[in-house]
Amino acid sequence: MQIHRDYSQPFFSNRRRRRRWWLWISLYVLFIGGFLFIVDSNFNRLQMIALSALGQAPPPTPFASDLATESMNRYLAGNLPDAVELMARAVNQQPTNVDYLYEYGRMLLELGDDTASYYTQAIEIGDRAISSNPNDPRGYALKARALDLAGDPAAAIPVGQAGLMVDRGFAPLYSALSSAYRAIDRYDVAIDNAERAIEIDPLDPSARRIYSYALIWVGRYDEAIDQLQQAIQLNPNLAGPYFELAGLYRSQAVQAQDTAMAIQLYADSIALYEQVLAMQPENARAYLRLCDAYFEARENIRATDYCQEAVTINPEYAQAWASLGQTQYSRRNYESAIESFEECVRIAGDDADIRCFYLRGLAHYYLAECDDAWNILIDALNKMQAANAAPDNPVLLSIQEGLRLVTVSCPAYVNRALPTAIPPTAIPPTPIGG
Repeated sequence: MQIHRDYSQPFFSNRRRRRRWWLWISLYVLFIGGFLFIVDSNFNRLQMIALSALGQAPPPTPFASDLATESMNRYLAGNLPDAVELMARAVNQQPTNVDYLYEYGRMLLELGDDTASYYTQAIEIGDRAISSNPNDPRGYALKARALDLAGDPAAAIPVGQAGLMVDRGFAPLYSALSSAYRAIDRYDVAIDNAERAIEIDPLDPSARRIYSYALIWVGRYDEAIDQLQQAIQLNPNLAGPYFELAGLYRSQAVQAQDTAMAIQLYADSIALYEQVLAMQPENARAYLRLCDAYFEARENIRATDYCQEAVTINPEYAQAWASLGQTQYSRRNYESAIESFEECVRIAGDDADIRCFYLRGLAHYYLAECDDAWNILIDALNKMQAANAAPDNPVLLSIQEGLRLVTVSCPAYVNRALPTAIPPTAIPPTPIGG
C-alpha cells in the first residue's frame, strides 16, 4: 500500500494544541463561575470575615438569654426603658418562652404608669404566655394584673382564679386578685389576698405595694406607709414605690390639721420625687409630681418651673400641660394658661383633664373674652354632668359660678338663661395665690 502525503501541510499537526487551548479556557471559565457562585452563596459570611480583618465588623447578634440577663440587670438598676427594649428583643427571638414573656409583661406594667396603652400590650403578652404554656401560672398573673390596671377588674378576677387552679402557691396571683378586688370595693377580700401573697413571698416588692393600696382604702395609713417603705428597701432602684409613698404623704398633707405636719409631709414627698430624679434625671412624671406638690404647698413659682421642665422633656405629656396651665392660671397669667390648656386638649382631646376645660373657660372670662368663656364652660359643664358629678362637686360649682359671672359681666349674655340653677353657696373661681 502506498501512502500519499500532502506536502502543502506542515509535518507536525497543531490540532492537538488547539484542543488543549480550548480546554484551558473552559477550565478557567468553570473556575471563575464556581468562584462567583461560592462568593454569592456565602456573601454575608465572607463580608463579615473581611470586615473583621479590617476591624470594622459589627458586634454579633446576642443570644436571647444574654439579652434577657442584661435586661434584668438594667431593670434592677432602675433603667426601665433600656430593660424593656432588651427584653423585647429576647421575646422576638423566642416568642413562646414564658420566662421572657412574663418579665417583659411586668416591665410593660411599670411603663403603664405613664402611658396606659402599655397595659393593653401587657394583656396581649399575658395571652401569649397562657397560650405558650397553659400550665404556667405566670401568664394568668400577668394578664389579671394588666386587666385590672387597664380598668377592667371584673374581667381580671376570673383570670386570676383560673391561675390559682394551676398553682395555688404563686404569690403574684394573689397580688393581682387583691388589686382587682380592691377596685370593686371588696376591701376585706383584697386584704386577705395581699396578706396571702406576702406570706408566700415576703421579698416581693410588688406584693408589698399592692398590700399598701388595700390598707389605704380602709384607712390604715401607717401600715400602708410601712409596706411601701419595705418595697423601696427590697428594690431601691424601682421608681414606682417612691411615687406611691410620695402620693400618700401628699394626700395626708392635704388632710392635716396641723400646718407644721403638712409642711413636713410635703417635704417628705418632695424628697422622694427628688430621689427618683437622682436615679432617672429625665423622668417627666417626677417633674410633674414635684410641680403638683409645690402647687399644693402654695409655692406656685417653683411649681411652674417644674411643670415647664416636664413638658420640655415630654412635649406630648397632656397631664403636665394641665398642671402647667393651672399654675399659670393661679398666678393670673391667663394668656399663658390658655395656651397650656389648649396644648392639653390638642394632645388628649375629649379625654383631657377637666382643668383643661373649665379653667380655660374661666381664664377667657377674666380676659373679657365672653364668647369663648361661655362656650368652653358649657362644654365643661356637659362633661361633668356626663360623669354624674355630685351637686356639691367643687369643679361643678366653679363652672356654674363662671357661667353666672358671664351673664352678669358680659353685655351680650345678660339675662341669658343658665343651664342649671346656681347653688347659693357657690365657690367663686378666684385664682389661688399671687
